[in-house]
Amino acid sequence: MIQFQNEHIIVFQSELYKTTSLIIQTEDLLLVVDPNLLPNEVKLIQEHVNKMKGERPVYLLFTHSDWDHLVGYGAFLEATVIASKVLKDKVNKEEILNQIKQFDDQYYLDRDYPILFPPVDIAIEKEEQLLKIGNTNLTFYKAEGHTKDSIYTIIEPLGIWIAGDYLSDLEFPFIYFSSEKYEETLKKTDRILTNHKINMLIPGHGHIAKTYNEIIIRKEKSLQYIQELRSLIKTSRDSRHLLKDYKYKKGQLEDHEGNISLIKVELNIE
Repeated sequence: MIQFQNEHIIVFQSELYKTTSLIIQTEDLLLVVDPNLLPNEVKLIQEHVNKMKGERPVYLLFTHSDWDHLVGYGAFLEATVIASKVLKDKVNKEEILNQIKQFDDQYYLDRDYPILFPPVDIAIEKEEQLLKIGNTNLTFYKAEGHTKDSIYTIIEPLGIWIAGDYLSDLEFPFIYFSSEKYEETLKKTDRILTNHKINMLIPGHGHIAKTYNEIIIRKEKSLQYIQELRSLIKTSRDSRHLLKDYKYKKGQLEDHEGNISLIKVELNIE
């Protein structure tokens, strides 16, 4: 389950959807990010946290409110939760919990922790909001588009960029909120790379990116997908060829069709 590991970070990858979870350790804290997805996978992350934390405080960061990223919250009830204020204020929390319960029921899965929506202790509501814990700095950027409540997080001095469901090597943009906001979020890439020395970018699904060029390529590919899809929709042309370079395109076709429906609404096209 471990995709990458060094003295500062463990990147876990679920068998399902290549969903990533993180444990980041500094002298000041242990940061757990989006613990997921299958019960035994969450248990493994929990075991690592218990072995590693020592006397350090444990913080739990959620990049956004999709059910597959929140599913492990109940295994870390004593952690201090960080998420966007938009996530904190969500009104459809029960709907997300029902998605988790439906998933578990579908596959006959049992968890030894409760299924709960995380209460947010530290709410992120400002662009470039800074959380300083000892010598560890967490800088947050709003990342609307995939969802309204998504955030980017930069961990310094480690130079780790936690991207949530953006900049994946396996997924085209899955747009659940706004294609224009998604573009705005992608266009923050250059500013982030200028403002911070990034050594590693971790997407919510897929593999880490370690170089400037790889991050830029992912950004440009995502922007191209959105812009070409919008153009094809305007002229009523087929857009399935936009998926030709994606390995799991048959499983992702529903999300592509969802993007089409959303952009049609944005463009007032029936």
